[in-house]
Amino acid sequence: MSVYELARVPRITAGLGAREKIGALVAGEDKPHALLVADPGLKVTGLIDETIAQLRRAGASVTVFTSFQSDPTIAQADAAAEIARREKASVVVCLGGGSALDLGKTVAAIALEHHSADRYALAAHPLPSRGLKKICAPTTSGTGSETTRTAILTREDHAKVWLWGDEIKADDVVLDPELTVSLPAPLTAATGIDALVHAVEAATNRNANKAADLFAHEAIRLVGRHLLRAIEQPRDLEAREALQWAAAYGGIAIDNCGTAIAHALGHAMGSLRPIHHGRAVGIAMLASLPWNVEGNAAFAGCAADLGGERSATGFIAAYERLLRATGMKLSLAEEFRGVSAADLAEQTARPENSAMRASNRRESSQADLLKLAGAVLALA
Repeated sequence: MSVYELARVPRITAGLGAREKIGALVAGEDKPHALLVADPGLKVTGLIDETIAQLRRAGASVTVFTSFQSDPTIAQADAAAEIARREKASVVVCLGGGSALDLGKTVAAIALEHHSADRYALAAHPLPSRGLKKICAPTTSGTGSETTRTAILTREDHAKVWLWGDEIKADDVVLDPELTVSLPAPLTAATGIDALVHAVEAATNRNANKAADLFAHEAIRLVGRHLLRAIEQPRDLEAREALQWAAAYGGIAIDNCGTAIAHALGHAMGSLRPIHHGRAVGIAMLASLPWNVEGNAAFAGCAADLGGERSATGFIAAYERLLRATGMKLSLAEEFRGVSAADLAEQTARPENSAMRASNRRESSQADLLKLAGAVLALA
């Protein structure tokens, strides 16, 4: 019997109206100055202004950073960290999807030093031992970044690189289902599938363990029961709340077990062409399943979680049925025109994707990667 551990889970404040507690979580700081890292797309929803007002009522001064886009860059993290230093911020509040959370967590982790975020990419150097307090309030239900010790940033060469360490993990998480109701159907689908892929990979890769399985399998069940409801009825708060927990549980699962081949392929796809991460890993999982389930009995439990036949092939059928029911576009023919299977396989084999490949229970040769890349590009 192997030895394993369950890493620290951040304190979580959850429920309808939980976002009103953000000010109280900041107020404990001495003369707090909050750097609010907020998804720029939230400006039209009023959530940024609402959060600013709440922080000010709690006695905090506030600086807002919204100068980033999906898949934030090293340069943007460095710019935000410099603002945090200049304004002497004591806490970073991250409001948005995975991009805002990853960027904000990175800024909080590196702001008390003067090195670029690039110094810490791929664990090239240890993260600073001291950082700023981090509060994550996700407005999407997918990445699980709110509960992980990982942040993903994009380098100048478009490669997606990870920063990893407990210094990255949030101190507080705020889960309020009302924060997610404005998410349009395609993004609800993509983020929900992202949470599902996280949970499935954590439950089936070589690092899976009984403790993390509790979170992974519950996340799979929650997505299976509630994703289509949230897509069809965006103001269904019960469905939205279930997906928030699915994302958080999926984050806990991958924080302890990592991801696997679908994420290696998905990150490679995102390095070659602009594509939503959830859609990328969702497509990659479907394309890789016939190869990946071979000899892996753990997929049977995941199939049962989705209401399918308790077998590896049962999981393929149940997963594809759910994926297609979300309405997600699976063909990459337009966006990836000019990208060959060899291009995608080569990108998947790069060092930044090695940890994900190594976690996969079935080892992948370069020939396997070429086969899987071809399957990804051939989906319809």
